[in-house]
Amino acid sequence: MSLKLAAFPKCYIDQIAGDRSMSVFDWIEMAKALDADGLEMYDGFFTSLDDAYIDRVGEAIAGAGFEMPMLCCSPDFTNPDADGRKRAVDRQVERIAVTRRLGGARAVCRVLSGQRYPEVGREQGIAWVVECIEAVLPVAREHDIVLGIENHYKDGFWKYPEFAQKKDVFLELLAAVTDRDHFGVQYDPSNAIVAGDDPIELLREVADRVVSMHASDRYLAEGATLEGLRQTDGTLGYSADLRHGVTGKGLNDYDAIFGILADNDYRGWVSIEDGMNGLDEMAESLAFLRKITAKYFPGGDR
Repeated sequence: MSLKLAAFPKCYIDQIAGDRSMSVFDWIEMAKALDADGLEMYDGFFTSLDDAYIDRVGEAIAGAGFEMPMLCCSPDFTNPDADGRKRAVDRQVERIAVTRRLGGARAVCRVLSGQRYPEVGREQGIAWVVECIEAVLPVAREHDIVLGIENHYKDGFWKYPEFAQKKDVFLELLAAVTDRDHFGVQYDPSNAIVAGDDPIELLREVADRVVSMHASDRYLAEGATLEGLRQTDGTLGYSADLRHGVTGKGLNDYDAIFGILADNDYRGWVSIEDGMNGLDEMAESLAFLRKITAKYFPGGDR
């Protein structure tokens, strides 16, 4: 069957989750113009986690004709302070319940590893992240929610980049959590590029555990090269010379990506993470994804 597409308003994160000049309800109304099946949420969009408020959000999503396939959360499981890690676990537990209320059974609740604090070593960091994920997995099972760990760069409200940004750390962490029913990978090919890794090589390593996907793209400013942007740790970061653009027109090989996903019988959602230059570009990205997903996942209802 063909894959369902969701929209995520990366262009409006600061307005909705930062200065609150937009509300999540404003975004839902705007999204009616898009050819999407669902709207991915970010927990920072909400001004309350009370059931009544969350139900209002859910009613607005459904009233606009959408589903809610994934709630993006950014737990900081590498916090050097034990109380900080406990707060991150408690916060994630709350978000799992919100995910079930908005998205129903088998919706994805994103998790991250945490920040790359200078004083936290690799072995200790992985141990803490695994401990925290194992602490929230029973709640995910209880609610029948899937935790999706993303190969991420950096939450916009964090000080440090992602602890498991690089492929080798991410794969070591993934292998340490063996649950395959309520835990998997939230794959983002553009984040692999930002990490200085090959997104196709990463996907081949994790394809059988992918539960959701972000589809954005990056392209190089004129005269820039990936090698020229590479930092001493091998990452690229969010350089001004590595720009967002319409999905399918940048550095990612989406034919290879969807070919690998199809070979692994992928049935999750694809969420467009775009719109940095307006809704028109987001619409163009969605049109591209409709076409290429139909190529690799033909037939069936959307």
